[in-house]
Amino acid sequence: MCEYASASPIVVIGASAGGVQALLELVQLLPANFGASIFIVLHTSPTLPSRLPKLLQTAGHLSVTHAVDQAEIYPGHIYVAPPDRHLLIKPGWMQVVLGPKENRFRPAIDPLFRTAALAYGDRVIGVLLSGALYDGTAGLFDIKQHGGLTIVQDPEEAFVSALPRHAIAHVAVDHILPIAGIAQLLSTFSEQLSA
Repeated sequence: MCEYASASPIVVIGASAGGVQALLELVQLLPANFGASIFIVLHTSPTLPSRLPKLLQTAGHLSVTHAVDQAEIYPGHIYVAPPDRHLLIKPGWMQVVLGPKENRFRPAIDPLFRTAALAYGDRVIGVLLSGALYDGTAGLFDIKQHGGLTIVQDPEEAFVSALPRHAIAHVAVDHILPIAGIAQLLSTFSEQLSA
């Protein structure tokens, strides 16, 4: 059951190898009036500063920042997990924590997806993009179990297809789409859930 059912919808996105290009293409296609909050985990080096918020800000129409611990969540904003920190979702706010690595990563996709499912239930849209290994598959399953919408990038389009293929093999995902289709679906569902 969703603890924060009256909240605006949220979109959680996970990516790994090849994910930067997929994220840039996706953000570029989202409209300036996109009504949902977006949270992104990209597997990155724990020691190098992340330029992802600046890259996404330049590519698209939405405001993009690194997630900040204890900050409120605002619609139409993109929050990126900072290097070497997990991004967790609570009803109306976010946590950025050190925590142990999950699936060999920090930030990891599963903690973001899992906490989003618990906090927002059927008002979560989970998206897995290009990547290796399997981080995000269990979290996508959690989103599905809580009534959220699950989307995976078409493995034929993904730069690295292992992560999308693993998710498709283990979760009854709602949609398998290329980036353009994901952007269109996100825009449509954001409008419907915000109504």
